[in-house]
Amino acid sequence: MIAILKRELKSYYSGMMGWLLTGAMLLFGGLYFTAANLQGGYTNFTIALYSFVIVLLIFIPLLCMRSFAEEKRSKTDQLLLTSPVSITEIVLGKYLALLSMFAVPLAVMALYPLIMKFLGGADLLASYSGIVGYFFMGAAAIAVCMYISALTENQIIAALAGFGVLLIAYLLPSIQTLFTAGSALALGVFLVILLIAAVIVGLRSRSVTLAAGIFVVGFVLLSILFGTKSGWLTTAFTNIMGALSLFEPFLEFVNGLFSINALVYYASVAGLFLFLTGQTLEKRRWN
Repeated sequence: MIAILKRELKSYYSGMMGWLLTGAMLLFGGLYFTAANLQGGYTNFTIALYSFVIVLLIFIPLLCMRSFAEEKRSKTDQLLLTSPVSITEIVLGKYLALLSMFAVPLAVMALYPLIMKFLGGADLLASYSGIVGYFFMGAAAIAVCMYISALTENQIIAALAGFGVLLIAYLLPSIQTLFTAGSALALGVFLVILLIAAVIVGLRSRSVTLAAGIFVVGFVLLSILFGTKSGWLTTAFTNIMGALSLFEPFLEFVNGLFSINALVYYASVAGLFLFLTGQTLEKRRWN
């Protein structure tokens, strides 16, 4: 695992990608810090971090896009999968390398609250609690994008798909307002989700009949539930969407709270997608 970690860090920083991403994150982090804290007067650095979340939607997919996609494209994954290294060590080695690259600019930005303290005042406890929460949030997003990279051999597709998934997760709190009991728009969104699920199953099983059957059965069930228990249906889906709002728990830290629940949530998301990445590699190894 250590060998893979060193190999990944070397590959990123031997070229321009690692330095460019680190420099870009520091640049935008400095701009948000200046605007929110130095000029805006906020004593909690977490305010700047929350505004900076939008940058992660681009930074993390670009950081993770080559993790497995490049290996598959260049066929070096065959050497990796046949080496005397377990799937768990491969996944953790790459994940820790990406996490280290994310932690480097964040460690530099951890100096900003001290600068605020020197210039006049800062809420150090809330600021550093926010930095911890931000790190965990980034760790979860990295696991998601790394899993997406393991599904394709095209780095551009991996980056765009990762950006799309993170963007949807970012917008989910706003999308939840569409889900009102009896709303035809909500039913339409449910059907789109059902269609996407049916297409995925069809592609995985290579069976048009199975995909069509899933969509028809789902459509009938949704119609019945929406006509009889629309309130229950929309409430259930709203709760599910709330659980998928990856960036929403970070608001606890923005409000000055150190949320253990948020950290557990982010750790659970990271663990789930690391497991899925491992299963994807295991399937490829046996194929």
